[in-house]
Amino acid sequence: MMRSDTAGIRVPPVAGPAADWARFGAGQEIAPTPETTLSAAFLAAVALRGDRIAMRQKTRGLWLPISWAEYGEQVRRIALALMDAGFAPGDRACILAENCPEWFYADLAVITCGGISVGIYATNAAEQVAYVLNDCGARVVFVENEEQLDKILQVRDSVAALERIVVFDMEGLREFADPMVTSLADFGAIGAAAPPERAAEWEARAASVTPGDTAILIYTSGTTGPPKGAMLRHSGLVFQAATLNVVMPLGPSDELLSFLPLSHIAERLLSVLRPIFNGAVISFAENQETVPQNIREISPTVFFAVPRIWEKFYSRVTTASRDGTALERFAARLAFAAAARVVSIRAEGRRVPVWLRLAHRLADRTVLHRTRKLIGLERTRYVVTGAAPIAPELIRWYLELGLDMMQAYGMTETSGVASLPPPGIRRHGTVGKALPGTELVLSEAGEMLIRGPHVFQGYWRKPDKTVEAVVDGWLHSGDIGEIDADGFIRVVDRLKDIIITSGGKNISPSEFENQLKFSPFVSDAVIIGDARPYLTALVMIDYDNVAKHAQDHAIPFTNYASLCAREEIQALIAAEVAAVNARFARVEQIKKFRLIDVQLTAEDEELTPTLKLKRNVVGRRYGTLIEAMYAGN
Repeated sequence: MMRSDTAGIRVPPVAGPAADWARFGAGQEIAPTPETTLSAAFLAAVALRGDRIAMRQKTRGLWLPISWAEYGEQVRRIALALMDAGFAPGDRACILAENCPEWFYADLAVITCGGISVGIYATNAAEQVAYVLNDCGARVVFVENEEQLDKILQVRDSVAALERIVVFDMEGLREFADPMVTSLADFGAIGAAAPPERAAEWEARAASVTPGDTAILIYTSGTTGPPKGAMLRHSGLVFQAATLNVVMPLGPSDELLSFLPLSHIAERLLSVLRPIFNGAVISFAENQETVPQNIREISPTVFFAVPRIWEKFYSRVTTASRDGTALERFAARLAFAAAARVVSIRAEGRRVPVWLRLAHRLADRTVLHRTRKLIGLERTRYVVTGAAPIAPELIRWYLELGLDMMQAYGMTETSGVASLPPPGIRRHGTVGKALPGTELVLSEAGEMLIRGPHVFQGYWRKPDKTVEAVVDGWLHSGDIGEIDADGFIRVVDRLKDIIITSGGKNISPSEFENQLKFSPFVSDAVIIGDARPYLTALVMIDYDNVAKHAQDHAIPFTNYASLCAREEIQALIAAEVAAVNARFARVEQIKKFRLIDVQLTAEDEELTPTLKLKRNVVGRRYGTLIEAMYAGN
């Protein structure tokens, strides 16, 4: 049902005018303007940078560089091959692969052809892949390897528009033959052999793309129904790259690690789109298991991760500290105590005493530096968390560690980011202020409404869903928020996730969940209690840390499920729940909990690709476990 109007808006805009492009583009090698498209910007970047390094990929133990010239040549070849296959402006092509240079090549080839690029999560099942292919009407799909090809072959008879499948890595497929399937090498060879007039046609097509054209479709996670394809135009993505440069400027000396799904707007914005304008170097994680090692090898200067990653880093440091000698533990306590006082004093705007500055400097050069190096972030200028709520205490811990952590707020429908802390200002528990050129206000119900050039065009072929989401130019975020007198924003929770107990008490579950996830023994949690007499929780343990605790205390177990079943582990988690309960009013406390005894991954239905538990799916799948916590009440 369409939302009626925006008459309930009660807070004035917290940002200035929407198009101060001269200020937004300052300091970037490719200066964005309202007329800039990603197609034109990419071609300009290739011409400007030539043999400079664009990205690195680890091959046989060595990080091998790829220049901007090679980047551009690969994109040109694929684009010309697409055109040879009849790919027209406005056509859609999908990419089903983990992060790799070929993902970037295919993405920019489609976009510079005037097409629409559509990422598909590599963890999706075959039926989910078929849904996206059919929904967007893809004519071409690029796949990483044999595993991903198998998914397409399973469903291709049900995908009417699909004409061509291009495979990046042909290992295991040398003897495979199919008229619809070709290797990327052979596909690119078609483009390499194209006559000069075809290359000129491609450049003309890239130049003819307009700022209002759709560049990419990002499919939502579909937690409340089938995924929806959010249409993001060139102008909105360019505006994002421009305005982010004001609060988080990047340059050619910056290095980033690409490891989060490129089908998600956050990774796409940070590692594909922004470097086009600023020339930052991208390195690719070998796989998800090697991410911690790759971070230490690359030591990125800018690092974005979802809360689950930050929680794992914290758990790793906490566990390592417990294994240290008595002297090392004592030194760590002193170092973090000094850092905590400095962070508090600076947050209050007061001057740090000389003696404390000296103590903090000593702590930073010894314990804190070694800790940053342990997780591979000793060179990092910015660390950013987003895509899900995070405990404020965890952000504070990273600030004490000496990492300038910022919490971003945004969504696919805002082409990425809507708010970030202003340069040099960190207000505890907030997601900063609305980005320059972004208006962010509250409705009477407290819902955050957003307006700006980066608000999406709508949902692909779903006009009914579009008019629900955008009313009078205002995007209804679905998030409840608060804005203080200085314009700093605090996100309370998702509107649909607010729990109303049978006693009529409104409770935000994410606050308790985030506090509980701050424990090194808890990986995730879901609070239950809507229309119930009290709150309960389903808890996922952090297997590595809990298993180590079991080994240190001679608690026998054979696998994940048996570990969850041990009374000693139940007691361990009960103590963590009790510690969090003590910080909340009685009506907000957890009365009972149960452990989810299955180790979930991004391939499981319960988790989104950015590792958030899907509340509705968890509630449905573990209904029996939930009902047991309310039996007899």
